[in-house]
Amino acid sequence: MAIVKTLNGISPEFGENCFLADNAVVVGDVVMGNDCSIWFGAVLRGDVHSIRMGNKVNVQDNATIHATYKKSPTSIGNNVSIAHNAVVHGCTIEDNVLIGIGAVILDDAVIEKNVIIAAGTVVTKGMRCTSGSIYAGVPAKKVKDMEPKHLEGEVNRIADSYLMYAGWYK
Repeated sequence: MAIVKTLNGISPEFGENCFLADNAVVVGDVVMGNDCSIWFGAVLRGDVHSIRMGNKVNVQDNATIHATYKKSPTSIGNNVSIAHNAVVHGCTIEDNVLIGIGAVILDDAVIEKNVIIAAGTVVTKGMRCTSGSIYAGVPAKKVKDMEPKHLEGEVNRIADSYLMYAGWYK
């Protein structure tokens, strides 16, 4: 059973049809929408600031979501995939976003809607990734415009697949 902890009198809140893997950890000031999935080894630590997630968000194996004490909360929109081993810290991620395997998103960064952050990319503190773009590299740089095939074939396909996978565990 997942570790779900109340901290300083604040308990995590979950929408309908959410899946938490057996060793997922969700602590404190975390609120998630419907159809979310938190996978094996993932940690959402709402101990020093809030974490807010929309609907149909998947946080894959060993990903970490955190914030900065009294300064930078974490906000995640709808239809977002945060891939294996990614770190999302004190930032804003809007709707229809794919954060690739091992990517790092740092404090006060903003990932606008309809964006792909490639595997291994580091989005530095305060950076803004503009809507309709694909970013890669260390530090992150725009590498191309997103096309409809990227939104359908990557962002939506992965989010939909993780909703299906979560159903296998229920």
